[in-house]
Amino acid sequence: MAYKIGEGCISCGTCAGECPVDAISEGADAYVIDADACISCGSCADVCPVSVISEE
Repeated sequence: MAYKIGEGCISCGTCAGECPVDAISEGADAYVIDADACISCGSCADVCPVSVISEE
């Protein structure tokens, strides 16, 4: 199951740097995770400073 970034993202980019498959990119208002590319490793959720990343 892929991860998603919920409301409250502060656009710090920490998650994008941790993703081993580059599934995270900067969106208009927040970072977004490409569900098709996500390998559900959880690396992004582990480093999110505001804890808004979770499994779908």
